[in-house]
Amino acid sequence: MKIATMALIAPLFATAAPAPLRAQAQPVSGPLAALPIVRERLPNGLRVVMSPDRTVPTVAVAVYYDVGSRNEERGRTGFAHLFEHMMFQGSANVAKGDHFRLIMNRGGDPNGTTSEDRTNYFQTVPSNELELVLWLEADRMRSLAVTAENFENQRQTVMEERRQSYDNRAYAPSFLRINELAYGDFFPYAHSTIGDMQDLVNAPLSAVQEFFDRWYAPGNAVLSIAGDFEPAEAMELIRRHFGTIPARPVPRFELPEMAPQTSERVETMVDPLARLSAFHMAWHIPPSRTPDHYPLELVAIVLGDGESSRLYQKLVKQRELCQEIHVATDGRRGPDLFSIFAILNEGRSAVEARRVIDEEIADLARRGPTPRELEKARNRVRAAFVFGLQSNLSRAMRLAEFEMYWGNAELLRSELDVYLRVSAEDIRRVAAQYFVPTNRTVLDVVAAGAGSVAQPGVNP
Repeated sequence: MKIATMALIAPLFATAAPAPLRAQAQPVSGPLAALPIVRERLPNGLRVVMSPDRTVPTVAVAVYYDVGSRNEERGRTGFAHLFEHMMFQGSANVAKGDHFRLIMNRGGDPNGTTSEDRTNYFQTVPSNELELVLWLEADRMRSLAVTAENFENQRQTVMEERRQSYDNRAYAPSFLRINELAYGDFFPYAHSTIGDMQDLVNAPLSAVQEFFDRWYAPGNAVLSIAGDFEPAEAMELIRRHFGTIPARPVPRFELPEMAPQTSERVETMVDPLARLSAFHMAWHIPPSRTPDHYPLELVAIVLGDGESSRLYQKLVKQRELCQEIHVATDGRRGPDLFSIFAILNEGRSAVEARRVIDEEIADLARRGPTPRELEKARNRVRAAFVFGLQSNLSRAMRLAEFEMYWGNAELLRSELDVYLRVSAEDIRRVAAQYFVPTNRTVLDVVAAGAGSVAQPGVNP
C-alpha cells in the first residue's frame, strides 16, 4: 500500500484555468482506436468499465473511490489514506487480513494507493478467480468492519508509515513543504495525503465511521475489469454481488476557487538526513486534460526526460552542477503544478543551477523546441500510451481513472491523438505564459553541515 505522490516515486520522483475538455469520445485512429471498452451502470450508481483481452489468462480488477485527501476537512486530514489501510481489515464475511491471503494464495497480487484525487484498490488474478475478487470487493464496500480495534491498529500503522516514508527519509519532507508553499491557503492540495499526525491522534471513531458512510458508497465508485473474461458473464457476477448494495447519497464536492499567485515565494529548509543540498521549483498550471496541460507535459519531456533532455545535458553532463534533475507536471484533477526537483553536486550553487534552468526555459519560450525535440517528445508519449496499456492492471486502472475523473472511459481512445496534435508553437506559447517569476515557488533544501557553498539565494 502506498500514497500516490511525487515524493514517493523512486528516486524521489519522481492564473485562471481554461475551461475543461468536454467528456465526449471523439473519432480516433491509431493504436488505441480498437481498444475494447464496455461501460455499464447499476441502479445503485456503481459505474462499471470493462476491457476484454484474451491474450493472457489473467484478469485485473480495480475499484476507484472518488475520495482523496482533497476531500478532507481541516482537523480531519489523513482519513482518505487511513481508509486505504482500513479496507483490508475485514468485513462481514471476510476476516481481518483474509483479503490479502485469499488473493495471494490463488496467485494474485492485491494492493491499494491514495492520492489527492482518489483512493483505489486493485488486484490481478488468474481469470477463473474473477468472481472471488468481485465478492471480496463487494463485501467490503457493503460492510467494512470500522471497529475501534481496527481503527486504533491502522492509526498506529499510518503513523509508522509517516515516520518511515517521510520523517526518516532524506528530501521527503521537502516534497510536502513545496506543496504547502505553492498552494498556500488552497487547503485541498496544500495539505499532505499522509495527513497531519495530530489529526489522526485526535480523531474519534465516530468521525472515521462517518467518513466511510459518506464516501464509500456504490454511487461514488468505479469498478474496472480488464483481461481474460466475457463482459456479459462479468456483468452477471457484478449484478449478483454489487447490485444489492443499497444506494446512498453522495455529497457533491467542488473545489473552491484558488487565488492566483502574485509574487514569487521563496523559502529555505534544512534537511538533517540529506547528504547533498537540493531545491524545488514549482509553477502553477491548469488542471490535467485542459488544453494547455498537454503542451506543458511536452515541455517537461523536452526539459527533463532522459539523458538527452536539455536540463540533464546542461546541469548534469556538461556543467556538473547537479547530480539529479527531475521535471514533471504533477497531474492533479484540479489546479496543478509544474515541478522541478534537483539534487546538487557537492559544493555547487543552487542559484547557478537555477540560472541555467531559467535560461533554458527562456530559450524554449523564445524559439520553441527543435524539430528533433518535438519528435522525441511525441515518440515518448506514444510509447508511454502503447506500452502503458499493455498489462491488464494498467489498462483497468487507466479506464477507471478516465471514467471517474472525466466521466467517460472512452476518452482514453482519443487521448494519444490530443498529445500528438501539440505543435512547436503550442509549446513555445505555454513556456512563455506560465514560467514567470510571479507564478513561481522556490524551496531550497540545505543538507545539514553543507556550509556556505550551498547557501540558497546567494549569487556566486
